[in-house]
Amino acid sequence: MTTIALVTGASRGLGRNTALHIARRGGDVIITYQSRQAEALAVVDEVRALGRQALALQLDVGDVASFPAFAASLRAALADTWGREQFDHLVNNAGHGAMAPIADTTEAQFDHLVDVHFKGVFFLTQALLPLLGDGGRIVNLSSGLTRFALPGFGAYAAVKGAVEILSLYLAKELGERGIAVNTVAPGAIETDFMGGAVRDTPDLNGVFAGMTALGRVGVPDDIGPMIASLLGQDNRWINGQRIEVSGGQAI
Repeated sequence: MTTIALVTGASRGLGRNTALHIARRGGDVIITYQSRQAEALAVVDEVRALGRQALALQLDVGDVASFPAFAASLRAALADTWGREQFDHLVNNAGHGAMAPIADTTEAQFDHLVDVHFKGVFFLTQALLPLLGDGGRIVNLSSGLTRFALPGFGAYAAVKGAVEILSLYLAKELGERGIAVNTVAPGAIETDFMGGAVRDTPDLNGVFAGMTALGRVGVPDDIGPMIASLLGQDNRWINGQRIEVSGGQAI
């Protein structure tokens, strides 16, 4: 039976790349977007051009109160499009960056990071557990910044560290349902994250490339295929792991 993966924040960047590589491996995809509907629908078209089914649903991962309604919309979409009650894979990818020294981080910045990257992941996963099939997979996105420290990323890295611990507990508690849970931690990647800072700022790009054993920063095609492969049956025994995909950054 065809697998169905839900990838949050997949209208662009790593989420888009992940969705496309899932499709290339034979899976159907439901993507979420916060405000970029046109871009999300373009991803849906790309997936369908690969011969797979796809849908786009609006979701603000920082708005926990909206999750019951989203779960209801997802349930209806599964029934209408696939004739199924459950999906197979959840990729908690949606997020944003905020860079500020700890001394200058505002409460509003901190709260937004927590709401999107930790509280949102926690309660969205909780809301979707009844719809996630036994034997399924969850992949949570973290960051290389939980292993090495760069000034300005203290709050962001702290909430990503919380996600890594959450992944361990999800793996333990969901094991009786055969659901594997892992964390993928990318290094510096050329996307529009933080306004495209790594992609569009040559000096910053060079700094991160110089920190990386393979001599360059990453691109989305370094991450999406890895996540897609982690969802496959050939990696069914990987569980409760933090997998860094960084080209050997800061080693």
